[in-house]
Parts: sequence; structure tokens; C-alpha cells
Amino acid sequence: MKIAKQYTEEMKGYRLHVLPSNKYKTISIVVKLKAALSKETITKRALLPNVLQKATSSYPSSRKLQGALEDLYGTALSADAAKKGESHILTFRMEVVNDRYLKEEGSLLEKALQILNEVLYHPKEEEGGFLPSIFQREKDTLKQRIHSVKDDKMSYANIRLMDHMCEGEAYGVHAHGHLEDLEDLSNEDLFSYYKELVESDDMDVYVTGDVSQKEVEDLSREYFSRDGLQASGEGWKASDKQVEASREIIEHEEMSQGKLHIGFRTHTLFGEDDYYPLQVFNGIFGGFPSSKLFMNVREKHSLAYYAASRFESHKGLLFVFSGIDPNDYDQAKSIILDQKKAIENGEFTEGEVEESKQQIVHQLKETMEHPYGLVEILYHQQLSGKKITADEIFDRLERVTKEDVVQIAKKIQLDTIYFLTSKEKGDS
Repeated sequence: MKIAKQYTEEMKGYRLHVLPSNKYKTISIVVKLKAALSKETITKRALLPNVLQKATSSYPSSRKLQGALEDLYGTALSADAAKKGESHILTFRMEVVNDRYLKEEGSLLEKALQILNEVLYHPKEEEGGFLPSIFQREKDTLKQRIHSVKDDKMSYANIRLMDHMCEGEAYGVHAHGHLEDLEDLSNEDLFSYYKELVESDDMDVYVTGDVSQKEVEDLSREYFSRDGLQASGEGWKASDKQVEASREIIEHEEMSQGKLHIGFRTHTLFGEDDYYPLQVFNGIFGGFPSSKLFMNVREKHSLAYYAASRFESHKGLLFVFSGIDPNDYDQAKSIILDQKKAIENGEFTEGEVEESKQQIVHQLKETMEHPYGLVEILYHQQLSGKKITADEIFDRLERVTKEDVVQIAKKIQLDTIYFLTSKEKGDS
């Protein structure tokens, strides 16, 4: 499978990535702003995308900004924040109709970039802060979101696993921010931090669609250039901790279904040689409905309402998630760990290896079909500093052997077993 060729240029204060392709009738613009994960800034960064996409200097209300987007044939704008390894990424996405398919005077792309420029660089300001009504509304919304995590027991169990497993590590900070920091956050403090961020964050701009490289470069110079110092462009290599002894933690909440979440250290990051066997391992272990966790824990023994695994490729972590009856804790835990041991012992077939590869390739191809999905894959490469073509990715996956999977399974260390349950273990 061929990916549209990516042209990358170092611009004034950012990197521009242009991916010309006539596959799409829309043009997608994605802006990524990256900084190191930190407890001191995470809450501000979690709040900012929601505030910034609500009002600008020229469009001083949500209604006016939305109206301007609607006037561009329903141009879509969204923004969010996420952890990747020990980096924190703000993402702004915009999708605009390509005016080559319309009888439209003037460039729709330029008009869209004018609005995105406003969102990024010219938010509505009032007395040294954002518009107070927007700041307070978005602060309240974020507060509700943080509170609501506790109602979603699966998400809450995952956060608590991270609290224990990554205590003292940057990755342990909460992606939505921390309530105690949000309570004390003033409008002026957030605006002051915004001005710092927009000048100093490492910035990448991706433009995908039926566009010319020169046109995009010219427009980008006008709408994205900034005077702040340009960061190195390299990702921060996440800290990698060797496990001296695994831990088992049981906590209690009012709930009917127990949440058994288990964290492992893979000691493998995106783009490294072992990354490809790790993908295949995860597919066999718990990544797909045909995996050992699903078939053994859920189907064969009927011990889990769900059982699956996923890995964090920029931090070197792997997680198992399962929902179980509290009385089945010991048996479910043993069977989950037995599935990893079985892979270490080579107790799986060549057919399982091939099936896992096929499912991974299918998933990747589906992701690459969508402009935003393609940008995410390319940004993974930007973060890791590992540039690799689609053909090379598929070739590396194809070359993974059963023995490679056995070796990566042995490399993965159990770190923390976390069980969130309604009653003491052993109670009837």
C-alpha cells in the first residue's frame, strides 16, 4: 500500500508536512502542539483546547465562530489534548471542502486557515484573560468530566492503576488534569500560560488533500509563522523502569462488577526492532476477539464480561482490562497471567501468528485510508524520530516469526495488578 508522499519543511517556528493526494474531496489540516508532561501544566493544557475553539478576536462568541465555519460549507473544527509517552499533545483539526469541486470565488482553504489562525493566535481576550463566560463554562465542564471518571469504573480503574504503577513518573499525571489544580486556576493564569505555550510548544502542521505543495507553503507562511524559539523536534524518550517486584493492589468502591486491570513493562518503544513482534504478541494475547484473553478468560471459562489488552507505544507499557465477578478474582488473575506464560512457552500456533499479522495490517490500512488516521501514524514517527514507509512497516510485520513473539513475551515484565471491587476478597 502506498502512502501519499510527505513533504516536510522547517518553517518559521514550526514544521510543515504536506501530503498531496487526489483521493479526497476535502482538505484536512491538523496542528500538533507538544510539550513535556508535567503535573504543573497538565490541567491548563487539558482546559485550553476547549476554551480556544469557542471564540476569537474576529468571532467573539461560539455562535459567531460556528457561523463562520458553517459559511465555509460546514467546515469542521475540533480540538483535544492527549498523552503520548511522556509528551502532552494539543491537537487542532479542520476539514474543509476543496474548492476545486465548487464554483467558489476565493480560496476556501485560505479562508479556513484564516479562522484556524484566529483560534490559535488570536483568542477573544478581555482584561488579561479569556472571555470570562467561556472560561467559567469550560472550567465547569472539565470539572464535571473529571468527576464523571469515577462513575465510569473502567476508566477510573485505569487511572488508579496508573497512579500506582507510574507513581513518580511523568506518565502518571492525569490526562484530564487534576481537580485540586483546576479549582485554583484563574482566567488570567490560564491566559498567561496560553501565551507561553503558543510561542514555545514544539509545533507540527499537516495538510492532506488535493493541494499543491507551493500553495500550502505560501499560505502556511502567512497563517502559522511564529517568532518563538523552535524546539528540537525530537520526542522526549520516556523513562524505562525495570521491575524489581510486581505489586498487587485491591481497592473498594460501591459497584457490582469487579475491574481487574494489569500493567506490564514492555521495554519497547515505537519504531524499535522489537516493536513489530510486540504488535503481533498483543494481537495473540488480547488485542483481537480471537486472542487468548478473549477465548480463554471470557469464552472458555466465562470469567469475564470483557477481557482485552493494548499497549502504549511511546512509553513501553502494556495493559490488560477485564470486568469480572468479584468472587472470581483469583481464578481470573491466574488465567490471565497464564496466557502470557503460554506465549512465553511457545504454546501458540504459526496460524495464530499469521492471523495476528493479517489483523494488524488490516487495521493499519483502514487507519491510513482516513486523512486524520494517516496523520496520527506519521506523527508517531515524528515523535519517535523513526521514519518508515508503509511498505517497510508491512514488511517488518511480515518478517516477525513465532520465535520473535516468544522472545518479546519473555522481555515483558509484570508490574502491577490492580483490582477495583465492591467487597473484601473472600467475602461471600
